[in-house]
Amino acid sequence: MSRLKTHIERHAVNRIGWLRAAVLGANDGIVSTASLVVGVAASGADKAAILVAGAAGLVAGAMSMAAGEYVSVSSQSDTEKADLARETRELAENPEFEKQELAQIYVDRGVDPSLARQVAEQLMAKDALRAHARDELGISEETESRPIEAAITSAITFSVGAVLPLAALLAAPRQQMQLWVGLGSLLFLALLGYLGARTGRANPLRPVARVVFWGAAAMLVTAGIGSLFGAVV
Repeated sequence: MSRLKTHIERHAVNRIGWLRAAVLGANDGIVSTASLVVGVAASGADKAAILVAGAAGLVAGAMSMAAGEYVSVSSQSDTEKADLARETRELAENPEFEKQELAQIYVDRGVDPSLARQVAEQLMAKDALRAHARDELGISEETESRPIEAAITSAITFSVGAVLPLAALLAAPRQQMQLWVGLGSLLFLALLGYLGARTGRANPLRPVARVVFWGAAAMLVTAGIGSLFGAVV
């Protein structure tokens, strides 16, 4: 058996769709809920009121994430379907031109013109639409849009992320709620950045720094607003 048959490479590109939705959902769940909790706590509200606000933010945020992801990814999916329909029509109306177009794509990538023509002919003989979708439109099975998958993933991961600041709030003493939620949430964000990077097989340093920085900024802003409103009231 040849080494090509026994050597199977596993790439992270087929995880792009759900990984993006998962990281976005969990990050938004942690940041928005922690910021809400810290802001309400800074206004001087009692722990019960803060918990109610946080729980309401969890439910509303999960539904919003699911709806937003579904609408956004559906729009992308509609565009892909429209492009594929147009390509199907062009293949039916002018297959020879489409063959030349595909061959030129390979020539532009450095393939010899005669070989590029052979490759285009063989790929189109097997599955013309798939060949053009992948090499002309950049659409493949690994990267195609999946609205329902994105919506469900975002809603679940948002809820999981939002639970973490609420758990820190429950465990925190009354006088240290903001500190516990703030530090705990930054720790959760750092862990999320690390896990997301490792799942995507990327260096975790920059993702961790990104999520921690923006999470801290969001909590500081809402804490300032909460303090201001608390002082006014």
